Amino acid sequence: MKVRVRTDQSVGEALLPGVRTDQPVLPQISVAARQIADEFELDIRHLAAGISGLTDGETTPDALAALARSAGAAHAVIAHDATTSYLGARGIAHGAVVAAGTGVVTLGVGPSGAARVDGWGYLMGDAGSGFWLGREALVAAMRDHDGRGAATALTGVVRDRWPDLEQAYIDLQADPARVSIVASFAAEVARAGDAGDAVALDILRRAGDLLAESALTALRRVDAEPAVCTIGGVFRSEALRDEFTRALVAERPDARVVEPAGIGIDGVEALIDLPADHPLAPLTWSARA
Repeated sequence: MKVRVRTDQSVGEALLPGVRTDQPVLPQISVAARQIADEFELDIRHLAAGISGLTDGETTPDALAALARSAGAAHAVIAHDATTSYLGARGIAHGAVVAAGTGVVTLGVGPSGAARVDGWGYLMGDAGSGFWLGREALVAAMRDHDGRGAATALTGVVRDRWPDLEQAYIDLQADPARVSIVASFAAEVARAGDAGDAVALDILRRAGDLLAESALTALRRVDAEPAVCTIGGVFRSEALRDEFTRALVAERPDARVVEPAGIGIDGVEALIDLPADHPLAPLTWSARA
């Protein structure tokens, strides 16, 4: 996890081991905060965190007060990492942020509140994500192998990992790292698309359409200013970015894709002074020790 320490005199950052979401999250945040406080000999006034996979039990006043006490902080505030990603990219301005890496989540902020679109995991959603791209690559490779689909360079890429393609699905299903393995093929789709592979380009364009659909849905649900920010590795693909923008503007001619104002850690820090009447305020939880 990335940690930022701001004092009255200086600002510093550090990298600590990532949070294990299969274990209680708040105690891990507390340990990290105490580690930083001890290392820099600090008293913590504000502890802020953007966390993936927050549960209801971790957002209760008692749980947050316990976090503040155990971390030695006067005040603790937390939010889902989709919220901090938004604040990092757009600050308190209205619009939509599409964050697409292994998974994808879109957040819209406007006069009528905040709306989350997708981010429902690889089994139930994450349309256009790195996992989605990787899975489509595997499907295309097996269609090519069977003769059901068009020839594609992706077949050779998949065969490089699993020389026996007809054994690949068994090996993949048995691998505990299967989600990250599937998502790793997203980069291969982008490379094949750059080289002109028609199947890869089709996958990239469909992903761009799906991500644009999420952005447009988020804007519509909250009547937001049509300013859309894209972040995450999926958007490194020029073909995907171009299709995303085309699909966005085709439905909303006034829409524009804007550069991020900052990064996720900036959004975490922004939680501390987020106005109480901001549409994202109901998606944050805080308590004092």
